[in-house]
Amino acid sequence: MPYRRLPNTDSARLKALKSASEMGKDLPPFKLAFSQHSYRRIQSVLPGFEMAIQEHRNSLNNQADKNKEYQKRLRKIRIYISHFIQVIHMAISRGDMVPETLEYFGLSDEDRKVPSLNSEEELICWGQKLIEGEKQRLQKGMSPITNPTVAVLKVHFDKFMEYHNYQNSLKRRCQIAQEQLNEKRTVVDSLIQQLWNEVEENFRELPEELRREKATDYGLVYVFRKNEIGNVSQFQTSRIQSNV
Repeated sequence: MPYRRLPNTDSARLKALKSASEMGKDLPPFKLAFSQHSYRRIQSVLPGFEMAIQEHRNSLNNQADKNKEYQKRLRKIRIYISHFIQVIHMAISRGDMVPETLEYFGLSDEDRKVPSLNSEEELICWGQKLIEGEKQRLQKGMSPITNPTVAVLKVHFDKFMEYHNYQNSLKRRCQIAQEQLNEKRTVVDSLIQQLWNEVEENFRELPEELRREKATDYGLVYVFRKNEIGNVSQFQTSRIQSNV
């Protein structure tokens, strides 16, 4: 015997609500298989659900689109920070700077390696350290680091931070849209279950196959188990899904 399967995707939820809504428009209240109260709830819930789906989709698309430029900025600032640190180490190796110069930037004299710059947090941390350290050196009249200079580094760092903050705002917007959509889904799932219960209750006196046929007109979905497929008629197959 096929079982009723509630929708588990947004497209299936929309289809279920719209099917019920169309029946509510086409039939007079006394012929409708669900209550007018449920019909009014459909009219109230459906527009907000569609809007929440669209807002979530737009926020995801916008975040993905802006992320392309953000990744370019991220790669660029990683290169500039790495080169700035390498220039410091090379200047010390040549004797142009004393090893104590590293203290201004929070760098270690032990391994003379570029620190990890894999994460965004590490890039922000080292970018701030380098800019502040060079600022202190210049205030003391020391020779500036060049190729790149701190001014060039700061331009790229500020641009990176601008995109970083904007990307975070897009992430927050996406999270809010996801939370709002989840809330709508809970309401919609409850409404669909109520609608389908009312429809099945309305047709409870009909023979089983006719009851399912009538119910599917309202958007209800019935699924045959795999071992039942062989016994399904061509007519039934067109109206009832298989759980394969």
